[in-house]
Amino acid sequence: MKIISITKAFSLAQKARKNQNIQAVQAIIRQVEKSGDSALFRFEKKLNGVNLKSLLVSKKEITNAYKLVTKDQIDAITEAKKRLTKTESALKRKLGKITIKTDGTKITKSFEPLDKVGCYVPGGLARYPSSAIMSVVPAKLAGVKSIIVVTPPNKQGKIDPMVLVAADICGANMIFKVGGAHAIAALAFGTKSISKVDKIVGPGGAFVTTAKHLVANAASIDMLAGPTELVILADDSADPKLVALDLVSQAEHSSDTKCQLITTSSILANKVNSEIATLASTISRKEIIQSSLKENGFIAIGKLSDAILLANKIAPEHIQIMTKNPRKVAQKIKTAGLVLIGKNTPSAASDYLLGTNHILPTNQFGRSRGSLSVLDFLKIQTRIESSKPDLQKINKHLKTLTQSENLPNHYGAVRKRI
Repeated sequence: MKIISITKAFSLAQKARKNQNIQAVQAIIRQVEKSGDSALFRFEKKLNGVNLKSLLVSKKEITNAYKLVTKDQIDAITEAKKRLTKTESALKRKLGKITIKTDGTKITKSFEPLDKVGCYVPGGLARYPSSAIMSVVPAKLAGVKSIIVVTPPNKQGKIDPMVLVAADICGANMIFKVGGAHAIAALAFGTKSISKVDKIVGPGGAFVTTAKHLVANAASIDMLAGPTELVILADDSADPKLVALDLVSQAEHSSDTKCQLITTSSILANKVNSEIATLASTISRKEIIQSSLKENGFIAIGKLSDAILLANKIAPEHIQIMTKNPRKVAQKIKTAGLVLIGKNTPSAASDYLLGTNHILPTNQFGRSRGSLSVLDFLKIQTRIESSKPDLQKINKHLKTLTQSENLPNHYGAVRKRI
């Protein structure tokens, strides 16, 4: 990884990801909107080399999937579901009905589940049963009636059995063998096989993320969630081997991940680089890791105060705090999707079993939102009932405001009632 000053790193942080996929993704979306299922079959063959006979995963395929996974794998899925359920259930319990009374007007606000959602589970370079857990569990807890999972098939037209089992255990209603930008378009506009959904959630690569952005006028989306980002903020107390392992663990997702170290110690910086060089020659997925760290990674050195400023400027998906007083530093991080505190809270563990959701905002969207949660599958429903006496009470002020905005018919509609 290149070693630079924090001052230089600030200029790099200003540069947003270049999106070179917009025109290609727009073309895919238009084809799916126009041709529906036939476009999905065509794109699976063209882009993924798969000849599909059916998009929907059958009940028999799901039953067979259970025969292809081990008890340990099922136990791991169940444990991840249990821990995430505990977190999301605690959040949902806080979301009670609210009633506000002002004179003769009564307002109620309640949290109502969405009717139908689409959960994108990535595939391709790796399999992600964990992403099925992270998206389906909060949707189910929110009370969503119809949870549709879309995920890319392999070259034989099959879905990874662990993904199928995870989606089934967590409560998905339907699973479809389709991935990429065309899957997002299908969820947004609907096809003969795949129903149009109210909201699309889940992480994905550059094409999927672009597609979510482009269809947001047709279906709500959770966030732009991908590719992966990790910043580690460390001082001379950090273990260079652990820092290197954590950077490598996120870099292995894909070559377009962004994994960076910000440190106050030049000694640590050099040791981490040395550890990465040693690891990169022996570990699996080394080509992806080497490409990611070389093209998108850096180690920035400077004062702790500047390191905190830089971390907030980058606004990464994950930030790990590995300093002498990590809790104190963590309180100053305001823009990350997820803040992991201390040497024993690696992002790799949070991706699976710590009870937090690993579907997180990227592209600096951590400035305005956090992880996927039960909140993403609920809408605030507002109901209001007023009375004639209350309309009389606000009459004078209503007249003033409507006249100020030159909308006299607004006032006329109320005046008739009083």
